[in-house]
Amino acid sequence: QVQLVESGGGLVQPGGSLRLSCAASTSINGFNDMGWHRQAPGKQRELVATISSGGSTTYAVSVEGRFTISTDNARNTMYLQMDSLKPEDTAVYYCYLIKNGLLRWGQGTQVTVSS
Repeated sequence: QVQLVESGGGLVQPGGSLRLSCAASTSINGFNDMGWHRQAPGKQRELVATISSGGSTTYAVSVEGRFTISTDNARNTMYLQMDSLKPEDTAVYYCYLIKNGLLRWGQGTQVTVSS
């Protein structure tokens, strides 16, 4: 069973950057879809970014141009580079993987953007 572990969250000032990582316990080669969701206090979980095995990406309007999703299949890891962070980006960020029809979630990592 694939396990996903996120890392890289923390406290950052507005305008700063963070890079989140999502490490899979097994190979991600041939995955169907991977991506990131986030959930802020009192709000519903929202889709932030996705990437397909062919490298196609999608982004929420609120993060397009500031966030970049990528994968390193050799390291079985997905990344979310977050630049120009805003206070409204504060949330718990969760990664997910869909492979062979199965969906797996990570445990989440907190991102706080505050001065």
